[in-house]
Amino acid sequence: MCCCCPAAVNALFCLWVQSGFSKGTVAGALTFFPPDPPLYKFQRRDKEGNNLPDFVDDEDEEEDKKDKKSGENDDAGVEDGTFKPKEGEAKEEMQSPAKQLTEKSKELRKRAKKRNARDKKDAEDGVEYKLVLDSRLQPPKFKGGKIEAVKIPTKSGSYCAAIVYRCPKKVRSDRTKTLVFSHGNATDIGAMFPLQAILCNSLNCNVVSYDYSGYGESGGMPLEKNTYTDIAGVVKWTIEEVCDGDESKVILYGQSVGSGPSCHLGMKTEGLGGMVLHSPFMSGMRVLTPSRILGCLDIFPNIDRISKAKCPVMLIHGKLDQEVPIAHGEALHNAVPDHLKRTPWWVPDRGHNDITEGRGKLAEYLAKLREFLETLD
Repeated sequence: MCCCCPAAVNALFCLWVQSGFSKGTVAGALTFFPPDPPLYKFQRRDKEGNNLPDFVDDEDEEEDKKDKKSGENDDAGVEDGTFKPKEGEAKEEMQSPAKQLTEKSKELRKRAKKRNARDKKDAEDGVEYKLVLDSRLQPPKFKGGKIEAVKIPTKSGSYCAAIVYRCPKKVRSDRTKTLVFSHGNATDIGAMFPLQAILCNSLNCNVVSYDYSGYGESGGMPLEKNTYTDIAGVVKWTIEEVCDGDESKVILYGQSVGSGPSCHLGMKTEGLGGMVLHSPFMSGMRVLTPSRILGCLDIFPNIDRISKAKCPVMLIHGKLDQEVPIAHGEALHNAVPDHLKRTPWWVPDRGHNDITEGRGKLAEYLAKLREFLETLD
């Protein structure tokens, strides 16, 4: 069901009304799909380096126990043919899309409240973190340097989980850049680990990769407005803790959905070193439908912001992109102020998610980024 068909339009409209005309609630339901479970975790440690137990939500544990007990009782009636569905089960199966989206939003708010309280207490107690990747990932060897797992406070009251890749001291200089990487919508910083390690190793730059509110180990809700406070908090922390107070060393890198917060900050902030937009879109709703019937629900209006960019901009887009057609990237490139335009890379044989796949293409990708970084000095 596409979002421009009558049923989808009706569901979105109902959700909009039920949420108190909250554009953010509707946009969050359409835009953000955090991996569940995440492809990493942060092992909590005290000041002496001792591992701390993972947080366990007692309420959720009780619910799991109830569900398990209920399931055992349900199974008891199957063998003798007396099983009957519980009252309300059929109704649940027939829930409207708007109702499902509303219930999901309530669950996320509940999770956010608990996460924020947990992270605040950890910060007060001086808890540190160690990155633990999902066993299915096979990251490349990280050469020298240092990898840190941190949680960064934001103005929204939540904490963003971030991984900091510091290049080896022997290759650092006054020209060393730091990429602040805003990833796509259906991934997290665990899944992005291999690429971030390669970027750090190959470009001799630092990388700060963070999860949006509601993703992975981050607190908060996955909402458009929260991505803006997320990236602002992460960049502020990066300037202070990684770039020695020099904002010109920060390069914003926004991939797909990540182009939204990157464009927003790139429009508002003076003095940043540059910005890379990888498979970006003109705006969120323009990806879903060319119709402007739902224009009031549009988010991440990159096409309106890129013309106000305050740093050099490079566009990367696959010509075979079926999710976000290359016309989006071309329109954004054309809208960049002429003195800030850098050579774009229109990739002839790649789509939305495979631009860096394959040894030859990865090498070309790194070469293009290196060329861009060299234009900034």
